[in-house]
Amino acid sequence: MWIFGIVLISLSGADGLTSFPDHLVVAAKGDPVTLTCRGHSDGNVTWKFAEDGKVENVEFGENVQQKGGKLVFGEAGDPMVGEYSCWSGVQNLSSVYLLLDAQEEEEDEEGEDLDSLISCRANSYDCNFNCNWTGSDYTAVRLGLGDECSTGEKRCEWVNGREAGPDGRFQFEMSHSVSPYAEESTMLEVTAEAISDSYYLKTTKRFYLRDIVQPDSPEIVRCQEVGQDLSVSIDPPASWSTPHSFFSLQHEIEYVYKDNGMHETSLSTLIPKRISQLRVRSRDPLVLSAWSQWSPWKNVTY
Repeated sequence: MWIFGIVLISLSGADGLTSFPDHLVVAAKGDPVTLTCRGHSDGNVTWKFAEDGKVENVEFGENVQQKGGKLVFGEAGDPMVGEYSCWSGVQNLSSVYLLLDAQEEEEDEEGEDLDSLISCRANSYDCNFNCNWTGSDYTAVRLGLGDECSTGEKRCEWVNGREAGPDGRFQFEMSHSVSPYAEESTMLEVTAEAISDSYYLKTTKRFYLRDIVQPDSPEIVRCQEVGQDLSVSIDPPASWSTPHSFFSLQHEIEYVYKDNGMHETSLSTLIPKRISQLRVRSRDPLVLSAWSQWSPWKNVTY
């Protein structure tokens, strides 16, 4: 189940933005918004705006006014979106990004499927799992675990993504505190934030750990003749949870007949003898987790 909110922003003068600004203010287009100078004393401050690599004094008018240490916009809009800073003389007191909330505009556009932007997988019931971000239009992505991240609380511990190639993919290593020996009653809640030169996007995904478990590929150890059949010995992947007597795996074997090249599969480790190749995959039989990837094909010689 996905719960998502989208904010579209234009970061004027922020080309190549690859990290999240420390301070953000988001306003709906057309709504009034106020920026506050942090660290402001009773003295006068000067507001400046970063645009095209330059920092210039803010131009005041009917829609933009300064009231003490505050910068007040009558209506938020595209021209004033970007980075603002307040100064006392030559001292930079603080800076903030003013962002446009464009949720309605994004929802009206056809195209990108938000559900497909992020996927998570655990190769066991240990305390770690991995997530991938596939939104190619974003230059920085971070994930947080827990409701304090979805609600925007400052105590959220964000994990920054690691770029996985030139196609805009990011990878994450996350940790959880779900006990592998108890039945899950609480869903994990992962919140993703992503930014590019023009956009800010936020989505929250909830799931049980058991729903993202997918073992790594198992290993075929040996094949032994048993009458007219072959008995296949299979080892769980090294990453699978232990003890294996408690964390069992179900194996499926695919094999190829020698005489006609036909493929068949079996959930039994006892298979026909007259085959040329076989491979195997595994899953948790108790929760019917996703199957692992197939192991490499192995030639059968005897």
